[in-house]
Amino acid sequence: MIDMLVRLYQLPSSEPLVAQLREQGIILRYTRPYERHILADWVGKHFSPKWVSECKIAMSRQPVGCFIATKDKQIIGFACCDVTARGFVGPMGVEEQARGTGVGKGLLLLALESLKAQGHAYGIIGGVGPIDFYARSVGATIIENSSPGIYEDILPDPK
Repeated sequence: MIDMLVRLYQLPSSEPLVAQLREQGIILRYTRPYERHILADWVGKHFSPKWVSECKIAMSRQPVGCFIATKDKQIIGFACCDVTARGFVGPMGVEEQARGTGVGKGLLLLALESLKAQGHAYGIIGGVGPIDFYARSVGATIIENSSPGIYEDILPDPK
């Protein structure tokens, strides 16, 4: 799993995409603290138990380090930042039916804007899956020799 680097000082604004998605009934926003258990259940159902742990950490911070996308008051995607390491984005995921709609890019932009607002000049997308998505969406570039990076010696999930 490689990491990717994003120049936050060249980041496009999330506002046009967030507004466009809102017109389609999709809301991108911070997750509220009282929604932590709902997010954790959703992430556990759709993704990884390790991601549930990371979401809980993101939800324990001020400001909250997790954004969600909702449609009809149901979660369809999420993105966390400043969890595994400061300046890192991830985990993030969008349910299959909502992929290709701009939801993932919108959540990614919000998470990266959060890092920028904290004074970071660069953001790191940790343990990347879809390299092309991140390169297209925000101009992310591969960090050479970044695997396994901070993800060395990961404990396996119990069976």
